[in-house]
Amino acid sequence: MQEQYRTVAREGVHETEINRSRFICALAPAATEQEAQDFIARVRREHPAATHNCFAYVIGADAAVQKASDDGEPGGTAGVPMLQMLTRREVRYAVAVVTRYYGGVKLGAGGLIRAYGGAVGEALDALGTVTRRRFRLATVTVGHQRAGRLENDLRAAGRPVREVRYGESVAIEIGLPDADVDTFRAWLADSTAGTAELVLGGEAYGPV
Repeated sequence: MQEQYRTVAREGVHETEINRSRFICALAPAATEQEAQDFIARVRREHPAATHNCFAYVIGADAAVQKASDDGEPGGTAGVPMLQMLTRREVRYAVAVVTRYYGGVKLGAGGLIRAYGGAVGEALDALGTVTRRRFRLATVTVGHQRAGRLENDLRAAGRPVREVRYGESVAIEIGLPDADVDTFRAWLADSTAGTAELVLGGEAYGPV
């Protein structure tokens, strides 16, 4: 399984002009294929008069789902170079739509490939990416008297605290890289004089 991946930091738009044609790249994170398709449909509604609305998206930390469309441009000159830019940058769970308003000058196949791929690359540079790393979800259960200090110690150590639940005892949900589990278990026993319980759960991806 993929240890980490990059995704788009935020939804946004970046525009460039090449030989009087406007290339407007809309980028967004997309957790599912349906989210990607909904975003594409939205951009198309926003640009009904555009010459082309080409798209590419990659879903899955291992890039299991990859789709691209030239939307009327010559085959392989738009969607594929857009998709290649996403995969070359190791961007996952993301969708790109490049809207073109034709400016009257033909770019040729090579020019189109550079324009569409370049539009996505420039948009990624402008909007930025974030890295998500695979974590093992873990729940630490501890008494109320130790919970506050333990939570502070976890945060100070850079452990991502995902949730804190208060009941008869306090349950603190954190994310742990698999390689750190044994080290963390020893640190936890030492920090709480053996009074805390650690239960490992499933896996998720979170910010580095």
